[in-house]
Amino acid sequence: MSQLEHTSAQYRSLRLSAIGRDLLGLVSQAEANDLSHLNFAQMLAEHEIAERTRSRINRHHRQAGLPLAKHLEDFDYRHQTTITKRQVNALLDFGFIDNRENVVFIGPPGVGKTHLAIGLGQKAIQAGYKVLFRTALDLVEDLELAEMKGELKKRITQLAKFDVLIIDELGYLPMTAQARFNLFQLVNVLYEYRSII
Repeated sequence: MSQLEHTSAQYRSLRLSAIGRDLLGLVSQAEANDLSHLNFAQMLAEHEIAERTRSRINRHHRQAGLPLAKHLEDFDYRHQTTITKRQVNALLDFGFIDNRENVVFIGPPGVGKTHLAIGLGQKAIQAGYKVLFRTALDLVEDLELAEMKGELKKRITQLAKFDVLIIDELGYLPMTAQARFNLFQLVNVLYEYRSII
């Protein structure tokens, strides 16, 4: 085993997997640029941090369950005049998440509520927040199943681990009294603790 392979293995054993994986390229880059020891150490740290950030964002995207790739940049404000780009952009400082406030988009089908919610969710993930997307029907069924198993509190606790819960198509679903109660329990736990879109 060469010294480079041995050093790579040591980095991986320290759970610095990006450095361990890319060490040959990083060393070559440092030699080509005549980096000082301190600059090389900084480059290693920045590389590991960047890779962990990329990995975290990818993991959060998978966990979010966003159904479509909808981006705020693609939203056509010319066809939807009840909301402005400025109003949407004002949400991108994510103060509503930090302050545990909610965002509600109201309107008939086809006006872009889901597009805006998914777009905000994508931006929140990029900013480091954990997001979960569910349709109201899926969420109600999920809560009903948990309630039948006697695990409603446990499931609500799991859902409360996300910084933002996006509930789509909420107004279109007729609900039983038990479904309304379960959903109320979830919203009650999230109130002033997490954000809902």
